[in-house]
Amino acid sequence: MDKVAIITGGASGIGYAVAQALCKSDYDVVIADLNQQLGQEAADKLGCHFIQVDLSQQQDNKRLIEQTVEKFGRLDILVNNAGFQHVCPVEDFPEETWNTMISVMLTSPFLLTKYSWPHMKANNWGRIVNIASVHAQIASPFKVAYIAAKHGLVGLTKTTALEGGEHGITVNTICPAYVRTPLVDKQIADQAKAHGIAPEQVVTDIMLKNAAVKRMIEPEEIGELVNYLVSDAARSFTGSNLTMDLGWTAQ
Repeated sequence: MDKVAIITGGASGIGYAVAQALCKSDYDVVIADLNQQLGQEAADKLGCHFIQVDLSQQQDNKRLIEQTVEKFGRLDILVNNAGFQHVCPVEDFPEETWNTMISVMLTSPFLLTKYSWPHMKANNWGRIVNIASVHAQIASPFKVAYIAAKHGLVGLTKTTALEGGEHGITVNTICPAYVRTPLVDKQIADQAKAHGIAPEQVVTDIMLKNAAVKRMIEPEEIGELVNYLVSDAARSFTGSNLTMDLGWTAQ
């Protein structure tokens, strides 16, 4: 029987690349996204299934798991990828934006893991991949909610990996540096404003400043790594933070 995978934030960027990689490997893929139009277009293009959800709402997280299992009869793989950025000084950071970012990038991965767990235990096999960031390991200014959520995601990964081992469930985190996505493109203007520099300086002076390899990561590279982590070849990987940062944290 084909294994079933959910990718949150799968309508574009990293999520779409992950969905594309898993579709090519013949998994039954569910794209979950807030954007109805982009999500359906992505699913139609890849030949997979789309479920529209607002991951900041607890009931939508539960509904995503329920509807997936109702359609496919099982759930084997969960990729927690959905997220967004807001760049500004902590003193100006809107409380509501903080709440939403933590809900989408930390509470939702917890809820989806919780609701997926019984189905994976029943199969005695499961794969959970959390897409974090190099900012799950280090900090940069003006990203307080994003960095707090990504640091928390590492803790969630380690704890659930310890609990999942006896049930054949592995849990890992991927921590990439800047990936060439619409989310990162949007950050350029925000970073320029926050740092008081020209937009063209953001990539060279901030995004790639600490990287040994001076380029952006392509989304397809993340997709390929996820494809490996959900395979039986990666069954010994669990509780790991796989740093994919072009040498940023080697210093």
